[in-house]
Amino acid sequence: MICLHQSRGQNKARSIGFTLVELLVVMSIVALLVSIAAPRYFNHVERAKENSLRQSLATMRDAIDKFQADRNQLPDSLDDLVAQHYLRSIPKDPYTDSAQSWAAMPSPEDGTGVYDVHSGAEGNTQDGTPLNEL
Repeated sequence: MICLHQSRGQNKARSIGFTLVELLVVMSIVALLVSIAAPRYFNHVERAKENSLRQSLATMRDAIDKFQADRNQLPDSLDDLVAQHYLRSIPKDPYTDSAQSWAAMPSPEDGTGVYDVHSGAEGNTQDGTPLNEL
């Protein structure tokens, strides 16, 4: 009887945890799911940055156009758009994470004022367009 009781105690102790094989199977399934989901996640993050950049550029260009239509002149800097309440603040470039990295383009006619704005970021969009040419 004593031997039988000891073997029952040993079986209980062994059934409490997981075996190494069970842990390896679970870890391989988790790794497989992560390897499928990770590229989609990073692609989505990149697409969101690109959309945010396009929206910020469209907003600033619209403010430049409204400034020019109201005052018959181009703003001297992007800060003029904020000072005259055409923008609440200069948005951050999602690629550089800075509001100071925008490239203000002067008027092609006389080279003064802010005619257009581009991103100061290096690299390309997902379709191959350089970020600083959007």
